[in-house]
Amino acid sequence: MIFAISVGGLTCLAMIMAVLFFPKIKLGKLSLSSYWVITLIGALVLLVSSTVDIGALGAALIADTAINPVKILVLFISMTLLSIFLDELGFFRFLASVALKRAGKNQFKLFFLLYATVSVLTVFTSNDIIILSFTPFVCYFAKNAKINPLPYLAAEFVAANTWSMALIIGNPTNIYLVTAAGGDFVSYLKVMLLPTLASGAIACLCLFLLFRKKLSDPINATPEDVVIEDKLSLWVGIVHLAVCTLVLAVGSYVGVEMWLVSLISALSLFLCSICISLARRERPSMLLSCLKRAPWELIPFVLSMFVIVEAFNVTGFTGEVYRLLGDGGAVWKYGVSSFLVSNLINNIPMSVFYSAILSSSAANAAAVYATVAGSNLGACLTPIGALAGIMWSSILKEHGLKFGYVDFLKIGITVAVPALLAALFVLAVIL
Repeated sequence: MIFAISVGGLTCLAMIMAVLFFPKIKLGKLSLSSYWVITLIGALVLLVSSTVDIGALGAALIADTAINPVKILVLFISMTLLSIFLDELGFFRFLASVALKRAGKNQFKLFFLLYATVSVLTVFTSNDIIILSFTPFVCYFAKNAKINPLPYLAAEFVAANTWSMALIIGNPTNIYLVTAAGGDFVSYLKVMLLPTLASGAIACLCLFLLFRKKLSDPINATPEDVVIEDKLSLWVGIVHLAVCTLVLAVGSYVGVEMWLVSLISALSLFLCSICISLARRERPSMLLSCLKRAPWELIPFVLSMFVIVEAFNVTGFTGEVYRLLGDGGAVWKYGVSSFLVSNLINNIPMSVFYSAILSSSAANAAAVYATVAGSNLGACLTPIGALAGIMWSSILKEHGLKFGYVDFLKIGITVAVPALLAALFVLAVIL
């Protein structure tokens, strides 16, 4: 047990240090994100040392179970590709420009419109995609309008990581935790809708109170005009995303697995797009861009963390943590602890680890959904909390905006903590 804990702990610590101090590893012209390279090394050490049996691991990766990490990765990457396709066409940027135009010269109106737009889009797509799409736009607009970008960047980030709780597809942690526990699209929505509404409302209020003085100045510029030229591809993308979401909602009633629905939707979208390109005698450059932007790094990262968690399982460490948490007061114990642990090891590794703990929990439903809340809102406490925070911070650096760990933590304490308490309170009432 000590060896597994030591390797797992050192791997997670090294991953945090890498994110903070050397996020990229350069090998000649090749640039790799350090976080997944480090976790892969940790997993290989456990495999080579026979702490984890390779045969048992292989069987787990092909097992026909909800906790199969391969199925979960297929689901997340497929849904992400659907969103990236629309983003490549400028759909999200277009919606943002419409919202900004409606705000006029009033920063208060702009603030609430941006928060509402990001919230709605996050529900039906993915928090990571929204952050990647909206952050550069907010930076450009704020610079042009000569206004402080911080209130809008904070609103965008918090909204994306709060409202991602609404549907199971909003965050890969939702998918992993709930499918591993045997949940589905509809059962998830029934439980998490009210906690998300409460948490989202509290987060918005806290953000407004935090930044109300900065929002008092008028806007001195108008947002850019965004025109989507390829309307045929746009509608093809919207229809595929809408149909996929609808089928995910009803799939549990007819026995269709979510990963298969999302995979077929992504393949169908790509096939339609290829046909459009062939008809126009064009190179399918947009599809190549989509594939290039897909989060492929999640594959070695999640699989490596799966190996580390397997090591914890076989050595008995997972059982010890379960006994420490216990079953009483599951909503508060699992919600708060997952919120904090996300900011020690990142929310995806936390979800993989807690999924194993939850498999032994008698208060399974309450503990699972509380952990979902902690994994989403934990992203708002520090930049370590989620990959979204890492991406967001790197984008701000590219635009010359200084936003350090302490700045992030200030917003996290004043916004994320009240939002978490609101979500857990509603969960405790309804479960």
